[in-house]
Amino acid sequence: MKVLITGGNGMVGKHLQEILPKATYIGSKECDLTSWKEVEYMMFLNKPTHVIHLAAKVGGIQDNISKPAEYFDDNILMNTHMLKASKQFQVKRFIGILSTCIYPDVVENYPMKEEDIFLGPPTQSNFSYGYAKRCLAVQIEAYNKQYDTKYNYLTPCNLYSEYDNFNNENKMHFMTALLKKIKTSEGELNLLGTGKPLRQFMYAGDLARIIKEVIDNDITDSFNVATLENLSINEMTNISLKVLNKNLKIKYSKPELDGQFRKDVCNKKLLNYIPNFKFTSFEEGIKKVYSNI
Repeated sequence: MKVLITGGNGMVGKHLQEILPKATYIGSKECDLTSWKEVEYMMFLNKPTHVIHLAAKVGGIQDNISKPAEYFDDNILMNTHMLKASKQFQVKRFIGILSTCIYPDVVENYPMKEEDIFLGPPTQSNFSYGYAKRCLAVQIEAYNKQYDTKYNYLTPCNLYSEYDNFNNENKMHFMTALLKKIKTSEGELNLLGTGKPLRQFMYAGDLARIIKEVIDNDITDSFNVATLENLSINEMTNISLKVLNKNLKIKYSKPELDGQFRKDVCNKKLLNYIPNFKFTSFEEGIKKVYSNI
């Protein structure tokens, strides 16, 4: 088995480096995945049996809103090139990593199940990114149907990690930005919205361990990867304040910026395949991240 991992220098990639040290990790410096020639040459050189496709163009909400064409084009190209090359070089297993951003903005019943993906459009705040990721799910199913491949995808909830982009405001994830703001605030913590929206946040190391389980056990089905914890922004903020030992008064403003109220997904399918998996609790995960801020 020869495993190749795109997005190898991202936060999930760095967690995978700890548990899959013999894999080949490809970052943007090694290969521009939007270039077919570079992807084809990279696959020719490495000839992997397994591909874990983590790479994606990601960014904050404002960047998504201001550059929708870039987010759609780049992600569609990267996904298409990696799938096409995997088929061309007879890759046995391709695992695409999606995002719960692919799910509809609003549905009647929560948590959302895998079959709910097409019940409506993604939320407007990252519409292009969400649709590009949703397209990868369609592409993978199309390859399986036409070429009899055994490719699949995993759809993780929001992630956080000590390996996040701590020094890049355009790329850092929500929890990193929140923890940095808590650490630098005195007396009062000013946050946007109401604090009421619900979110599933998972320690990125847990996703890495799930990916390893999928490879080790040759699981070919596609499913959500998410913790059972579905906390409000206010609850997560208070837990973070406790972990950082900060006594701050939380002040919310601009309630119109709450965004999507909830986007939690069901993890029953995951637990059917890996029943004994233990997720890192939110509080314990925040402790890991805090030590690196």
